[in-house]
Amino acid sequence: MGLDGASGSAAETQKLNFEEQPDSREFGCAKTLYISDADKRKHFRLVLRLVHRGGRELGTFHSRLIKVISKPSQKKQSLKNTDREPGGAGRGHQAELGRAEASTGRGTEDQKLSGKYKEPAWVLISSPLTVCISSGSKVSLFNRLRSQTVSTRYLSVEDGAFVASARQWAAFTLHLADEHCSQGDFPPREGYVRYGSLVQLVCTVTGITLPPMIIRKVAKQCALLDVDEPISQLHKCAFQFPGDSPGGVGTYLCLATDKVVQFQASPCPKESNRALLNDSSCWTIIGTESVEFSFSTSLAWTREPVTPVPLISTLELSGGGDVATLELHGENFHAGLKVWFGDVEAETMYRSPRSLVCVVPDIAAFGSDWRWLRTPITVPVSLVRADGLFYPSAFSFTYTPEYSARPGPPGALEPATDADALLESIHHEFTRTNFHLFIQT
Repeated sequence: MGLDGASGSAAETQKLNFEEQPDSREFGCAKTLYISDADKRKHFRLVLRLVHRGGRELGTFHSRLIKVISKPSQKKQSLKNTDREPGGAGRGHQAELGRAEASTGRGTEDQKLSGKYKEPAWVLISSPLTVCISSGSKVSLFNRLRSQTVSTRYLSVEDGAFVASARQWAAFTLHLADEHCSQGDFPPREGYVRYGSLVQLVCTVTGITLPPMIIRKVAKQCALLDVDEPISQLHKCAFQFPGDSPGGVGTYLCLATDKVVQFQASPCPKESNRALLNDSSCWTIIGTESVEFSFSTSLAWTREPVTPVPLISTLELSGGGDVATLELHGENFHAGLKVWFGDVEAETMYRSPRSLVCVVPDIAAFGSDWRWLRTPITVPVSLVRADGLFYPSAFSFTYTPEYSARPGPPGALEPATDADALLESIHHEFTRTNFHLFIQT
């Protein structure tokens, strides 16, 4: 792994050693990859080059653009300047730049196109480009005792429990919680998260959550109890468990070696609006973002790299009647790609590296009894390279045909011919054009 435009120095490139996880995935972390103070670039991308054990290159994968932060913002944030100082990786910070994850590291030749399978998915996780953190965004937390890099611990989840890991970190969805809602129920709440808000951290992989906590700003190892400004990237913060008596300073999320515990804060003797903390209950927060590349080589007959991996961002349906077309917007498209609806190949036309157009297959291609089905038919939308390399996507296409009764038994009264013709005329367009698009989440 390295940085785009890297000179090849040890600071800008690192060989990853992947470790197998309990869920059969493999994990590698570039803990010593960083941008030095002498490097004046403002943006960069992570570059991951994967090579099979036999020496054959699997491909080169890129993260999204990352903004370099020289140091955490010290000024008071407001919603007016949330995007003036985009966030990202800290200059000189080593472990927060990113990681690479493999959903399956071995056995990809045994994967199947149909049925239940786990396609290889490589994930590059980096920092987003906004300085303030909004509700529903992904964040990570780490603790660094006495500002020593070797003492860094990351909030993570292992074996169904929250831990302080020295080896790897996890991404969490930060939700604005509602004290009147049950645990795990997160009503949509827009806006930036402010200090003093009730929040809840949800692991993006396991779905395990911590109890709702109040997020506090930390300054000089004290929790500031009366600050309500928006939270910024790389700020130090603390998480207070609610339910304390009025005037009490409360208990806070804390680490003890590799365990996550509660710490009882002490009142500040000079300022009543502060609570005294220890080093282990002060966390640094940073927004994270992932780029996932999914593919299956089980049906491919090529030794060419799988990259660049085409990514679909949006779908746009046009037309109707006998012919409907679907335009795919995204990136890394090329003329050798075909769009598939389930196991049916669609006629595909290449427009540009960001656009493909295909003809929507007739619903009859998915079953002869479609006219008498009342249940919508949903099929996944995927891309297949000319050599058979399969790229799944998060999108699906749903056909919702007009319901028609099955032919009656012999001797049953038949509707008048002109009535059939009239009904066919009225419902022809509806039957052919009643398509719905859904994004699978």
